[in-house]
Amino acid sequence: MTSPLIHLVCGSTGAGKTTYSMELASKIGGMRFSIDEWMTALFWMDSPEPIEFEWAMERINRCEEQIWAMAEQLAKCEVPSILDLGLTKKKHRTKFADLAAKSELPLELHFLDVPLDERWRRVEHRNQEKGATYRLEVTRTNFDFVERMWEPPTDEEMAALNGVRVGDE
Repeated sequence: MTSPLIHLVCGSTGAGKTTYSMELASKIGGMRFSIDEWMTALFWMDSPEPIEFEWAMERINRCEEQIWAMAEQLAKCEVPSILDLGLTKKKHRTKFADLAAKSELPLELHFLDVPLDERWRRVEHRNQEKGATYRLEVTRTNFDFVERMWEPPTDEEMAALNGVRVGDE
């Protein structure tokens, strides 16, 4: 396989997607796109209270369209793109895999497979520290909401998307 130009990074909340994406971008000389950073910079300051799911998803979709357009431009220059977009559901991962296939761009799925208790510990730590990957506080309610939606990649999906499983190291 040709070196991947599109890297999809998935894992549930607290798996370390942003940290991993930063390290991967540095290692391979790629451009990283984090949906949390885009939403924080462009929209969260204007969000309704409480945040409405439909409101957020409309803006996330707009960001993803622009991120994909940029990833395609970078691919023409042979610059890899690392997509840190949550990718909680198989349907979401398939959307980007299909876009890559349509543009004939080699793709690799990175699955950060970290146990639930460790992920919640990391989220609590991130909420307290407010370090480099902190964008907004994740409450236990938010964490559990995403956890109920989380669909880990199956072995078949991993094989189809040149998957790399990254365990809790």
